[in-house]
Amino acid sequence: MDGSVSSSSPACPLTRFYVHNRRDGARLLSSALVITGIALVRIDHPAGQLVAVVGGLVSLYWWFCYRQLKA
Repeated sequence: MDGSVSSSSPACPLTRFYVHNRRDGARLLSSALVITGIALVRIDHPAGQLVAVVGGLVSLYWWFCYRQLKA
């Protein structure tokens, strides 16, 4: 591949790790938020801290991608 973006590709190159419809995007985002919330309950444990940070970052990324999807 030459690195060019085809016309069927999404506008944001980061969205290749994300779905292309709002229904599935909402499911991914809500799942990441639930996992992050569960991890925040155990924030006192190192594993809870790790999952909360990773889940929070994934949630932010998926929220950013979700906002770029067409309604």
